[in-house]
Amino acid sequence: MRKMRMPLLLVLILLLSACGGKEDPTAEESATPESSPTPTVEVTAEPTPTPYDGPVSPLSGLPIGEEWVNRRPVAVMLNNLKEALPQLGQSQADIIYEVPAEGGITRMLGVYQSLDGVGKIGSIRSARPYYLELALGHDAVFIHAGGSEDAYAKISQWGVAALDGVRGPYMSNTENGNLMWRDPERRKSYSLEHTVVTTGEAIIERFAGYTNLRQEHEEGYVYEMAFTEDGTPASGSPAAQITVPFSNYKTGTFTYDAGSGLYLVEEYGSPYIDGNTGAQVGVTNVVVIKTACRNTGDSLGHITVDLSSGGTGYFACGGKVIDLTWSKSYPDGQLHYKDLDGNPITFGVGHTYVCVVPLDSQVSF
Repeated sequence: MRKMRMPLLLVLILLLSACGGKEDPTAEESATPESSPTPTVEVTAEPTPTPYDGPVSPLSGLPIGEEWVNRRPVAVMLNNLKEALPQLGQSQADIIYEVPAEGGITRMLGVYQSLDGVGKIGSIRSARPYYLELALGHDAVFIHAGGSEDAYAKISQWGVAALDGVRGPYMSNTENGNLMWRDPERRKSYSLEHTVVTTGEAIIERFAGYTNLRQEHEEGYVYEMAFTEDGTPASGSPAAQITVPFSNYKTGTFTYDAGSGLYLVEEYGSPYIDGNTGAQVGVTNVVVIKTACRNTGDSLGHITVDLSSGGTGYFACGGKVIDLTWSKSYPDGQLHYKDLDGNPITFGVGHTYVCVVPLDSQVSF
């Protein structure tokens, strides 16, 4: 029995020695690896745009410098004969009024609340009484070059703040030599009567020295035009294109561009271009008002345009149109526009084009 124990004991010793003397090469691989931490991804939320709550133009609802909000706007008479085109700077007007004149032609009145950054404006032409009424409706300073005798009489009678380049001391033959001047570039290829221009900068500079000219609205003045970001009339009918005949000589076309949200303007079968930029004029709102336009019977073919009896018309924005009624007190009341339920119309933020047409104008959509 003693001889049998020794081999067993020896075997046990050898086995224990083998286990303790050599590491298992697979031990590290078979161990459960320590898990690495999951990386944290920080997601920064886009900041919510802060709605603009600064000063806006009372004529367009667009942002404007605080110093301009209570300023009297400037209304400039613009030539619209084919041979005088392109006009200059009209795309920067808050409101463009187009109204017939003698012989079926039309002229525009561009109304500017702010003149910051406004380039050359023109060509500037003569006044008629109904353009004075439109300017008075904005308590505007009126810039023109000449006028009918009736217009001159009304300027005095109504107390219009009118700065005239023909009978007034506001014209120069030298560029930027006065409030208005004969543009040397236009004089190369245009008739003399189509060359009178000004600039926003010139108006600002000259007005600073006109101490006898009231340049602020009187206390308590409110321009009663309301704006919203989307002025599309909820109950409107489709109006992708609006055709507005003023006379046998002039028809205006407004084509809605959904990409920009603007009505692009055409006249005389071509885009209505701002000569300063070469770009087609586009507006957010189109207004058409119908009224009596009658010949006066004088030798020059002058007409009267009734802006005080009120009437009907149309309002278009966002590619849709509704009927409206309009009213204006004579001669200096504001134009008021209402829908057929009697609610004041709210305009889309942006520029507005107002077409004043005869009662029999066949406006189409």
